[in-house]
Amino acid sequence: MSTNTLPRTGDEAANEIAPVVVGVGAVTPEEVVRVARFGATVQLSDDALSAIGESRARIRALAEDPKPVYGVSTGFGALATRHIPLELRAQLQRSLIRSHAAGSGPEVEREVVRALMLLRLSTLATGRTGVRPEVAQVYASLLSSGITPVVHEYGSLGCSGDLAPLAHVALVVIGEGTVRDAAGTLMPAAEALAAAGIEPVQLEEKEGLALINGTDGMLGQLVLACHDLHKLLSLADITAAMSVEGLLGTDKVFAADLQALRPQPGQAVAAANMTRLLAGSEIVASHANPDCTVVQDAYSLRCAPQVAGGARDTLAHAERIASYELASAVDNPVVTLDGRVESNGNFHGAPVAYVLDFLAIVVADVASMSERRTDRFLDKARNHGLPPFLADDPGVDSGHMIAQYTQAAIVSELKRLAAPSSVDSIPSSAMQEDHVSMGWSGARKLRRAIDGLTRVLAIEALTAARGLDLRAPLQPSPATGAVRNTLREHVEGPGTDRYLAPEIEAAVQLVASGALLDSAEAVVGELG
Repeated sequence: MSTNTLPRTGDEAANEIAPVVVGVGAVTPEEVVRVARFGATVQLSDDALSAIGESRARIRALAEDPKPVYGVSTGFGALATRHIPLELRAQLQRSLIRSHAAGSGPEVEREVVRALMLLRLSTLATGRTGVRPEVAQVYASLLSSGITPVVHEYGSLGCSGDLAPLAHVALVVIGEGTVRDAAGTLMPAAEALAAAGIEPVQLEEKEGLALINGTDGMLGQLVLACHDLHKLLSLADITAAMSVEGLLGTDKVFAADLQALRPQPGQAVAAANMTRLLAGSEIVASHANPDCTVVQDAYSLRCAPQVAGGARDTLAHAERIASYELASAVDNPVVTLDGRVESNGNFHGAPVAYVLDFLAIVVADVASMSERRTDRFLDKARNHGLPPFLADDPGVDSGHMIAQYTQAAIVSELKRLAAPSSVDSIPSSAMQEDHVSMGWSGARKLRRAIDGLTRVLAIEALTAARGLDLRAPLQPSPATGAVRNTLREHVEGPGTDRYLAPEIEAAVQLVASGALLDSAEAVVGELG
């Protein structure tokens, strides 16, 4: 599955987006999205520049001290026992970046690299890393000019920071490596920096280590995933409501007093959403009478708020962990507030890795329930009077039969992606780094999972819209009808079989752009 088809929440040109000012405090998730996804420019605040300068003075003093200080006048990792003389320290920093820029595999997406760069800059701006102001300024300049270092899929173990991804960025800061310019053209870093008027830096004591020792890659992907999941979970309520309606289900089970008997907060939100979405439906009203023979709906309809609600509560937990990490200054060693330079273990990615894995489980389960609702539409034994596979002439036409196959294939993949990365650990650095988080791997599979959920929900929306059309002359609710109508602007209604892949892709893009969510919210207001 592609990792590039992700929900977008606007189409603003970069020059219409307000700059993000990076100060001593944490950047917000919204700022991460603005810079990473929409190309906002970046500025360093005066207080950040002052804090950076103050901590750098402490590093300079330690660099002149004959006593070895890790990261300042020693080697790194398992080589930390060697004291490095003054004349070799610039080479030490250069060598560190070159040797750690050891990634392999496909390029990582531009928005991920930009998020990683912003978050590393945010840590530099705290004044706890000991770099010079001009080093931090290069990060801001790269982001503002749209220059994106080439970072590769493999290379991070999620401990000692996202070392290889961050090193590929740091390599560009010193004028080496490969980048894509604002237009996406691949070129040597030195050429791109010269064209943008950015002077590469010559790294001094501690600076190379400060540029690579953070959880920024996995955290950036977590922030983007949380942003996307908010939209997708609201859409899951919409597609579930469309399916309840099209399959002649009841909305009574979503009543607030029933939900209050189990006070899970996310469940209450999801049920309230579905009640609002189904309000005014002629289809639901048509069988809401004593003559209805259906005692209760299948779990995939009746329990939709419980699953989508549990997903929301898990997302809230993940966002809380992300907020802690956004407020962190992750480096080793770190310059403390009272001026000490101390080694620590804050670069270990476990807290972020756990919630990345947790969200992948959530994504797989929400998608799994969506696929089950689609399947019910296609089975004449369970769809309450609709044609088999919603086909125009069953037997001659196959309708949406294979669309469900596509969903099933994606859901199967999502179940594999739900297997946690964080339970694995492969020791590295001659057993100095003998337990690692694998958080970067968790982040990469979560991005693929979100893409899969986008596609699964798009197919459910496409199938449910056809089911609603086939209930005519009964009309759907104003909200679900608006979603159906938006789809119909791009995909024709029921009829003989057509080339289905482009119709699925059109629905995927409507989900990814937020257009289907916007259609429903235009009727019922913002969904929780």
